[in-house]
Amino acid sequence: MEPATKVIAPLTREADGDLYALAQNAHKLAVEHAWETRRPDGHWNGELLSNATITAEQVFFYQSLGITPIPDGDAYRHYLLAGQQPDGSWSIAPDYPGDVSASAEAYLALKILGVPPHHEAMRRGRDFIRRSGGVAAVRIFTRIFFAQFGLFPWDAVPQLPAEFILCPAFAPISVYRLSSWVRSTLVPLLIIRHHQKIYPLPDPEGADGRPDPQSKFLDELWIHPGNKHVPYGPSLARPWESDLWSLMFGGIDTALYWLGGLKPFWPLRSYARRKCVQWILDRQEKQGDWAGIIPPMHAGVQALLLEGYKLESSRIQSAIAAIERFTWQDKGGKRLQSCVSPVWDTVLMTRALCDGPSTTGYQGNEEEKGPHLDDERLRQTIRWIKSHQLLGPEGDWRIYNPALEPGGFSFEYSNTCYPDVDDTAAAILALVNHDPSGALDSATVTSAAAWICGMQNRDGGWAAFDRDNDRLWLNRIPFSDMDALCDPSSADVTGRILEAFGLMRRLAGQGEFLNARTLALLSRACPRGVAYLLRQQEPSGAWYGRWGANYIYGTSNVLCGLAYFSEGDKPVEDAARAAAGWLESVQNPDGGWGEDLQSYRYPERAGRGGPSTPSQTAWALMGLLAVCNGKTSPAIESGVKHLVETQVYSGNGEHESQRRTATWLERQYTGTGFPNFFYIGYSLYRHYFPIMALGRYLCAFKQPRIDEKITINSDTGGKISSLEEEMLESPVDSGYSDTSASCELKVGTKRD
Repeated sequence: MEPATKVIAPLTREADGDLYALAQNAHKLAVEHAWETRRPDGHWNGELLSNATITAEQVFFYQSLGITPIPDGDAYRHYLLAGQQPDGSWSIAPDYPGDVSASAEAYLALKILGVPPHHEAMRRGRDFIRRSGGVAAVRIFTRIFFAQFGLFPWDAVPQLPAEFILCPAFAPISVYRLSSWVRSTLVPLLIIRHHQKIYPLPDPEGADGRPDPQSKFLDELWIHPGNKHVPYGPSLARPWESDLWSLMFGGIDTALYWLGGLKPFWPLRSYARRKCVQWILDRQEKQGDWAGIIPPMHAGVQALLLEGYKLESSRIQSAIAAIERFTWQDKGGKRLQSCVSPVWDTVLMTRALCDGPSTTGYQGNEEEKGPHLDDERLRQTIRWIKSHQLLGPEGDWRIYNPALEPGGFSFEYSNTCYPDVDDTAAAILALVNHDPSGALDSATVTSAAAWICGMQNRDGGWAAFDRDNDRLWLNRIPFSDMDALCDPSSADVTGRILEAFGLMRRLAGQGEFLNARTLALLSRACPRGVAYLLRQQEPSGAWYGRWGANYIYGTSNVLCGLAYFSEGDKPVEDAARAAAGWLESVQNPDGGWGEDLQSYRYPERAGRGGPSTPSQTAWALMGLLAVCNGKTSPAIESGVKHLVETQVYSGNGEHESQRRTATWLERQYTGTGFPNFFYIGYSLYRHYFPIMALGRYLCAFKQPRIDEKITINSDTGGKISSLEEEMLESPVDSGYSDTSASCELKVGTKRD
């Protein structure tokens, strides 16, 4: 069935206007939309879109708690059914090939929610899953969820001995050698794996049955339902088919399996379980969250219940309330976000509003009214950002950095244990761009910068959450089937940090006050970061993007950082020139940029393969503008033209009052959780990154640099899909620095 559509009014453009004026108007409309979507207390928070598995696991979660019927089951069912693809599958991102694990989880959730097997969606889903190998082909995490309902034997799940919690931090393998997102999920899983609890499923007749360790509830998805003990790792009988690490960990897992019958008598098991419970309790936020992400929140509740906590206890109730705060409901149904992004959205939106010419002064059709500092709305936002800096004693990062003073920012509202380096650098950029004189040497900025310096890895780069968390051989543990047990340095994070540090150093060189200690820390960290980036550049000239899709994101972040270090440094100049050439080479014919998520799997598709998107077009433009040296180019002009042409009014345009704000549409996901396995659609990426790009263009070229008149097509297509309509209507709880090289640094004079 074709998606519902409605006609919206495209922006009215003067057909024969110069590009600079059109970009200025597009920027003004977008800024007004940004202000209208701001929360009353000064922050932004857009929906974080992911795939069906997160919502399916919410259904599993409530079923495991015995809370039936599932709260808001009809709304969850509506969302899950709407996400099915034409081939019957559920995918990990829009327009991405179907995924057997996501499809199997969505199918089970729908069946729990009462959708009968003969329903057309279930029939098509079943056909896809069986064509893809059936339940036997699902990932490890899906096996664990299914084992909790007797749909997979627990023996077909990797061994996770609770004693793992007792491994000291200095050991080659311990929970602290794993990435933050893994350890926060793994510790409660140690408890879950110990108990091997099997929860009841709805009886086909409509009444809840008893737990069944050999349930046939999902047998229609099995190719061979009589043999569910399917191996999940390499065969020890065929060692030539695997590598040494996989064989070693596979042997350990097999030995633990054969010793499994003795686990009630293991002398340390009871003590290890208590340590796991205490670890979980110590990291629960006052608001009920764990780690700011859903997997440890679901698992944490289940683990505590298995260890004797009651459903009515304050710990459990606050956790369930926190999980519910991650849900999002509108006419598209109810779904669960994997995470929430208020700090990230707010610092990036703030940066966007400070990148243009007096953007905060835009008031409808009025003229600009003054500098950023004079806008009380933005001052309120700055206060909100500062209030979310994490200065307490919490944080797993302290395990290997006990002497480092705190100063980081997290991604979410409540995540004191896991500040991240990328958010912290983005916060510095927001604060310093808003008020260069007042923020540069403030305690907020200098403590954030010092914390980032203390998190630098030995290779010179920076990771997201930890330092030197790069033992990639740990990805051979059978528990890992997403290659995500580690958190090594990445070019995109390092590029943003160098942009923040480069800006701070330049301002100090221009006479702004920055204390000598901070200046010394930056001066030591930056050369190592630059050297890391030069080593990581691809032969094509691009850089890999770990946290955004993909090479366009990585290349943009790096160019924005290296721009501060290029003058007089030939290797940096050559690297930047090659990167800019690569960006120009992958521009789409329509002037935008669009990179398919499958470039993570097939590097030959780097920078290409997808339709132009607002966020990726903005990233490419920011990268080119960072190294353009005040000279425009056809690539820049056509990229700006693409953003201008594809902007749409935020309202339906029927009344003049609805034509004062505008935004962009973006169906594709351009955020990355785990490459090849989990992608994210940031609902505000389509808005604040184009504002940044247009603002920087306007500041870089005060007067139009082209003689020809650009004809702007005012018809944006008219009809939009129901998903895009929701993008527009869903409530989004939902000064550009020049790019010449750093001048000579000096400690400035303190200003009042």
